[in-house]
This record gives sequence, structure tokens and C-alpha cells, in this order.
Amino acid sequence: MPLHHRNYMPDAPAPLRGVRVLDLSRLVAGNTVTQMLGDFGAEVVKVEPHDGDTLRGWTTCDVETSWKLYSRNKRSLCIDLRHPKTHEVLMRLIEKSNVLVESFRPGTLERMGLDPEELLRRNPSLVIVRISGWGQTGPYSPRPGFGTLVEGISGFASFNGFSDREPVLPPTYMADSYAGLYGAAGVLIALRQVEVNGGQGQVIDLPLLDPVFTVLGPQAANYRLSGKVKPRTGSRSTNSGPRNVYRTQDQRYVALSASTQKMAARLFASIGRPELIQDPRYATNAERVRHAEDLDQIIGEFVMQRSQADNVAFFEAAEVTIGPIYDISQILDDPHFVDREVLADYPDDQMGSFPMHHVVPRLSGTPGSVRTPAPKLGQDNVDVLRSVGFTSEEIDLLQSSGALHSAATQASAEPAL
Repeated sequence: MPLHHRNYMPDAPAPLRGVRVLDLSRLVAGNTVTQMLGDFGAEVVKVEPHDGDTLRGWTTCDVETSWKLYSRNKRSLCIDLRHPKTHEVLMRLIEKSNVLVESFRPGTLERMGLDPEELLRRNPSLVIVRISGWGQTGPYSPRPGFGTLVEGISGFASFNGFSDREPVLPPTYMADSYAGLYGAAGVLIALRQVEVNGGQGQVIDLPLLDPVFTVLGPQAANYRLSGKVKPRTGSRSTNSGPRNVYRTQDQRYVALSASTQKMAARLFASIGRPELIQDPRYATNAERVRHAEDLDQIIGEFVMQRSQADNVAFFEAAEVTIGPIYDISQILDDPHFVDREVLADYPDDQMGSFPMHHVVPRLSGTPGSVRTPAPKLGQDNVDVLRSVGFTSEEIDLLQSSGALHSAATQASAEPAL
């Protein structure tokens, strides 16, 4: 089933229209913050060095897939941050912006002459998002902070995986993505303080560590009460059961969860074992968790007799909570994903069409939109600088001095073969 085709909507109405965001960040966390704001209409000016945001280098088959996804609805300004004329450019942009997002190592912004106190003096309503691995304070703050390190130290990896194997790190940008979501929410909270409550701008200290630890839930309280560290149990739950992933006849998998008493009874009846709900080993949730291995064997043997699709159909008919474990090829063909446009194809000059996720969250009255594709390096240099008062002569001088860069100028500077 083909994906729906969508066009870019440059004139789509948007609730954040009029908010200007200056994005000095790199990689996923900062780009997630600004992508979300851009999806709802903020003007995002992506400031890039001469070799571009690091995401431009994350390619598949020579296509900048990560950049195309995370930098939709943005404009690219490519300047040399070490050039002596850059400070003036940044200051004029900051004075005309509502939000500044940066992800330098703590202390770098200050060494650039852009310490938050000075920025807030020049622009008292500015919201400054400072993304780092460990935070702007604390003994670890000077350390470089990548999501992998945070996912390890946060406690997540320690209980992710199976008991007889090493801890497992997530295969996605988990820490960065969580930080991006929290960061976008933080920006909107701070903007409301400025715009509605008549407050001042402020600094949002956004380490990758805090959001990951927050979404782990009550682990600290559980340890304090029980004295036990949460073990690695694979896909089993330590709180309810049965809950696991089961292999199907066609060598795929399904996820099944029967975490309430009624659902467990319904599950046992559906597989022809209604007596299990009276068995002392499985009669209560606590006992089912305690005897999860035996219970998984019973369920696994039943599931293995059917294909993934047949299992889903069978258990759904019995009103038992089950779902398939999809890979991306199945997602692209699934009618629910297609109907809701969880993914849609947008025009692309390299691929013909490029699949991107829908704007999230979905607002009924002021929905976000994909208005423009991710920009080429420095493609908006002139327009951005003009919008903050630079004259054509000043822009030409910046260009000739080497302070400005773009994909076009780099291509023209390459020697002919």
C-alpha cells in the first residue's frame, strides 16, 4: 500500500508564526527542539559552520536522511564562528530573536563572548536553551556528553536486555530525542512567561541526562523501599504478567500483554487453558510474575503454531491485547500507518520522494505542517541577514571576507577536473 503524497505548504497557518529561533546546536537534541518549534510555525534560523551541521554527514546511500528529517522547516545561515566579524552578526541576530538554542560544551558560549547575562542584557525577553550531556553545573559538566554515555550512566542500560547478557544500549537517538521533547516544552513554558505573564527571558539548562532519568519512572523509590536493583528481564515485566515477546510460526514476533486479572483469564480461555486462572501459580498477578518462565513456555508453544498475522487476528477476536512486532518494511505497508499519514512522501530532489513522519502532536485547530524541505548549506544567508537589517554592501563584505559560506560558493570554488 503506497504512502500518501504530500506537498510542502509554505503558507500554512501556524500558531508559532512570529517566533524567531536562532539554532546554534548540533546533532539530534537541539535539532529536535527546533524541528518541533518549526513544525508549528516558528522561523528557525539554523546557524552552521562551513562544513555544515554534523547531521549532514550522517548519510545512507549518499543521501542526508537525518538532516532532511530533522531540519525541515528551517533556514540555513552558514558563517565562520571564528571569524572576527561573526560576533556582530550573531549579536544582531540574537537581538531580533525570541529563542536561542545551543549545544556547546559548558563554558564555550562564554568564551565566545556570548554569556547569557550579556545576551539577556541585550535582549531581556530572550529564552536561551543550553543543551549539554551533564548540565551547566556539577562535577561532570565539563565532560563531553553524547547520548550513548548518558544512556549508560542514567540506569537505563543496566536493566535493558537479558539477565545472561551484557546491558543493551538503545539503537536509536533516545537520550537526544527525550531532551528535544523536553526542550521544546521548556521553550513554550518560558515564552508564555514572557508573553503572557510579563516576565523576563531566562536560561533553560537542558542536559541529556535529566530527561532520560525522568522517564525511567520510580526506580529510585523502588530501590529505596526494597533494597533491590531492577534486574534485566528481557521483554518480561517485573510488575505484571504475562507480558513478553513471542516467536511466531513464520519467524516473526508478537507482543502480548495480559496485565489485568480479567485479561489474564481471557487469555487463558482463548488458548484452551481456562483452568490456569485457578492454578495457584497463575491465579494472581504476583504469582504470574513469579512463574513467568513457565507461563511464557505455555503461551509461546501456542503462539508458535500460527503466523504473526494469524496470531494477531486470533487474539484480537478473543479480545486479548496483542500486537505485531513490526520492522520498517511492514510499517510502510500497514494500512493504519498509511491512513493516518504517520508517514507521508514529500517531494525530494535526490530521491524523488522522501518519507517523513507526521507533525506531532496533532492539534485540531492549529495543526503544524511541513512547509519547506531541509535547506542546502547557507542557502538563506542573504535573506536572513537582510531580515535583521544588514545592507547589501554589508552582506557583500561578509561574503568577500570569508565570514559567510554556502554550498553554492563552495561548489564554485572547487577546481575543475
